[in-house]
Amino acid sequence: MIKNTIQSAGLLVLLWLLFGDFVLVWFHNRVKTETYNNQYSSKEDASDSQDQSCFCHLTGVLDDCFCDIESIDVFNNFKIYPRIQKLTERDYFRYYRVNLNRPCPFWADDSHCSIKDCQVEPCPESKIPVGIKSGNYNRYSQVANANTDIVDCEQAQDLGAINSTLSNYSKEAFEDWARHDDAQDHFCELDDETSPDADYVDLLLNPERYTGYKGPSAWRVWNSIYEENCFKPRSVYRPLNPLVPPRGGDDDGEGFYNWLEGLCLEKRVFYRLISGLHSSINIHLCAEYLLAEGWGKSLWGPNVQEFRQRFDPAETKGEGTRRLKNLYFLYLIELRALSKVAPYFDRAFVNLYTGDHQEDQASKELLLQFFNETKAFPMHFDEKSMFAGQKIEAKTLKEEFRLHFKNISRIMDCVGCSKCRLWGKLQTQGLGTALKILFSEKEIKNLPEHSPSKGFQLTRQEIVALLNGFGRLSTSIHQLHSFRALLKEKR
Repeated sequence: MIKNTIQSAGLLVLLWLLFGDFVLVWFHNRVKTETYNNQYSSKEDASDSQDQSCFCHLTGVLDDCFCDIESIDVFNNFKIYPRIQKLTERDYFRYYRVNLNRPCPFWADDSHCSIKDCQVEPCPESKIPVGIKSGNYNRYSQVANANTDIVDCEQAQDLGAINSTLSNYSKEAFEDWARHDDAQDHFCELDDETSPDADYVDLLLNPERYTGYKGPSAWRVWNSIYEENCFKPRSVYRPLNPLVPPRGGDDDGEGFYNWLEGLCLEKRVFYRLISGLHSSINIHLCAEYLLAEGWGKSLWGPNVQEFRQRFDPAETKGEGTRRLKNLYFLYLIELRALSKVAPYFDRAFVNLYTGDHQEDQASKELLLQFFNETKAFPMHFDEKSMFAGQKIEAKTLKEEFRLHFKNISRIMDCVGCSKCRLWGKLQTQGLGTALKILFSEKEIKNLPEHSPSKGFQLTRQEIVALLNGFGRLSTSIHQLHSFRALLKEKR
């Protein structure tokens, strides 16, 4: 089955390049047929299925949408992953300003990790591109003259996230828009980028990996997220909760999933997004695990046993497959948001400004190419099915949804490991930005072509988090392919 799927994937890519995206639909039907036939294959495949137990049920159509896992695998690994890797290496996307010193707002913050791999190295001021570190970080810049070839950062006023030359009319609109932005609702608790406690971090030099941070401190963070923010009553027990004693037969998850399926779509989606984010982070930790530490350079690489412990159905009482499917669901949500926000960046005056004209132009071209790929995917999640009830009820539920997620972004300040906190904050903000995009459809459709919008805008912080956060999801799905190969080799 796996061999046939890989062969089909290679054939799909060739046909896709020649005949277009409708080939994905053909591949979708073919894989479903092979999956069905495989159920009646000979017993000779049994040993292979046992060794591939982390993946044998990771197939078919996802719940709450009309897309299958195999199509996502092919689309991501051949189309998206190579492009998002190149994009996040560009200067505009690699520097993220974050405050890692904010106190935990919910409990005594007494768990700071002393392990050296938990530490984050701030970026020296001299290494940060002038267009990123100067002026107002969150808004369109107002350049003092029309000359786009800026030699010295002192020649410009408010060099910011997105560089543009504005007309007098646009400058007036800018002031009005800025006031609106200050009062705009967000899905995340944003760091104040002007705070003296905020630092620029080079994400390429501080990769997400297993640092050794684990145990009660880490469990408390995730327990607070699931138990207090995922619309779950205390009478419903989440399976495999490490902070709750095993409940015997009641710990098989049946009661929890019966409750989950009884929720409205919006609350069910909320849980699956959080679970998908948790799964993605766990995959990164398994894929970049500290395998050996010597006097020289530490050796990082995939830890198959750790992966099986977190995702093998036999090790997790069936939870592993659900966790991985929720990763794919989250991927679809953020992919949909990226395809919808493309018009925001299509406008000619929007420039990913770093102060280096050639770098900025190349980054913009790469970004637009990436958006073209996201828009070509034929099986996007339909967000219109959400909040589609009575207006008052839908508005109340939407606000509840937003506040719950905003609370989760605040919990990230309770993570004891600085590097884990960095990537937790970034990925949470990336998802929050994706949700903001999905729920701003009218504002995006009405974007003015030649001036900033009062109805919808993105800060540089949100843009960097959105692209890097999705890059992490894309990497997770790509790493699943690697773990599948490693498990097969182990057999």
